[in-house]
Amino acid sequence: MVALVQRGARKPIGEILVEGAFVKQTELQTALQEARAANKKVGQVLVEKGLITPETLATVLSFQMNVPIVDLKQFKIQPEALEKIPEDVARRYNAIPLAIDGDTLTVAVEEPHNLELTDMLTSVSRMRVKPVIPLHGGIREAISANYRMTAKLKDEIAQVMTQHPAGGPAVAGGVTPTASRGAETVLQAEAVSQAPVVKAVDTIIAQAVKDRASDIHIEPQEDSLRIRYRVDGILHDMVSLPMGVHSALISRLKVLASMNIAERRRPQDGQITMRVANRDIDLRVATIETLYGEMMVLRILDKSMNLLQLAQTGVRDQQLDVMKRVLRSAYGMVMISGPTGAGKTTTLYACVNELDPNVSNIMTIEDPIEYRFKKINQVQVNTQADITFAKGLRATLRLDPDIILVGEIRDSETARVAVQAALTGHLVLTSIHANDAVGALVRIMDLGVEPFLVTSGVVATMSQRLVRKVCPYCKAVRTVSPDEALAYQQEMGEVRTDFTYGRGCNFCSQTGYMGRVGVFEVLPISEQIRQLVARGAPAGEIRAQALRDGMITMRRDGMLKARDGITTPSEVLRNVFAIS
Repeated sequence: MVALVQRGARKPIGEILVEGAFVKQTELQTALQEARAANKKVGQVLVEKGLITPETLATVLSFQMNVPIVDLKQFKIQPEALEKIPEDVARRYNAIPLAIDGDTLTVAVEEPHNLELTDMLTSVSRMRVKPVIPLHGGIREAISANYRMTAKLKDEIAQVMTQHPAGGPAVAGGVTPTASRGAETVLQAEAVSQAPVVKAVDTIIAQAVKDRASDIHIEPQEDSLRIRYRVDGILHDMVSLPMGVHSALISRLKVLASMNIAERRRPQDGQITMRVANRDIDLRVATIETLYGEMMVLRILDKSMNLLQLAQTGVRDQQLDVMKRVLRSAYGMVMISGPTGAGKTTTLYACVNELDPNVSNIMTIEDPIEYRFKKINQVQVNTQADITFAKGLRATLRLDPDIILVGEIRDSETARVAVQAALTGHLVLTSIHANDAVGALVRIMDLGVEPFLVTSGVVATMSQRLVRKVCPYCKAVRTVSPDEALAYQQEMGEVRTDFTYGRGCNFCSQTGYMGRVGVFEVLPISEQIRQLVARGAPAGEIRAQALRDGMITMRRDGMLKARDGITTPSEVLRNVFAIS
């Protein structure tokens, strides 16, 4: 502490940087002026201007203040240290506790010389605080990655078990005798109103949102309740709970989703809208009875997320030019294909983002409406009100639309109406389940649309998959397996064995990946493709013509992204090569 107070002889950081030849005197003077004008620290300005790296700044600060450096990417943070400073305090002051040694708490902070901050953290933790400097920055990312709610959830679950010790075993197996159904429903209704159950459900959802999960799985097993999150397309175990809380948790979620808590034998669907961490969240809820009880899956839709532009989805420049040209068409159909979870809806919305609602009447028919647009008229499919995709599309055509987004073509009636809409002067954007861009043409003909209508109505098809992106915090070059190197060589025609991979760090939960990006193939319908479709040519022949026309396949797009260090050959193999 005393060393931090005595700062009289300490050289300014700018002077140290100049003496070490990290920056020039003129660059320092410019940065000082900008720092004063923007009320920033000179080191921060130098990093923002790219004159020094965050690592250089941390090293110089460590030398200047005689404070140790720590690498947050690899440091194993002690859970007991995290308990000493609440998450809201850590976020407010951008400080994360790392370890406890006797009566001393090591804390990573950006301003180790800030004695007021050190005193406040000492007061909160009731321990001596030893500040350290993070080597690569990333304190906020470390807070998000390490402050988890598992312990809090287990405490809340323990309270549920204490309040309903007899309720758990009665419903644990999902095979309770019929005579006890009425009493069990009463127990469920009582459990739903209890604060611990409410808090436990809120904790599960809040942690999922914090972990960037797309789905929450609540899966009853023989002797436990398994909670899993799907993050970047991969399922991860979150926590294992006693089966005794299964009924209470499911009932609470059913109440929120306006579902029947007494019905367990039939599958049910519902929707929840709630606010989590100052963000508006929609959850699509589905249940089904399994061997050991009801399984529930919640799909998370973050309404506060900014919708992407096409260029942000991962579409290459050549593909982007084709799509933008197609979207300027006065009429025609654009189909986006891929399996469930491939990001088709996101791409459709990105296409809509390229259009101008001020000069066009843009209408959508969706099931469900996942995100809301301003100045665009969106219609929700409602089977109970007899509003299907086909009937909603027919009704939309009477409302003077210019552009119509059809969420999905599922049947022959919708396919025919959509193609007719494209032929009668409307631009139709839709998704369809098919393996690739050529497969989308084959699929719509399988649904009963005549080939001559397809050649006249469809102007382009697009297919996509999602692959995980390499974690930016722990990326490094390493040699890949022979299978990956061979796959790259066969696709790209060049030998390469070293690629960028994530080593695994605290920020990516040791997976080496963070976030996802699309790999695409875009097929504009050329005159040659039209002739092949019209005469019923096989898919292989159409694909060969598409390649001659210059189509970039998903396999090649994926390997190009692996070459550029965005993803890895193994991700491309896992998600794209399996379909070829």
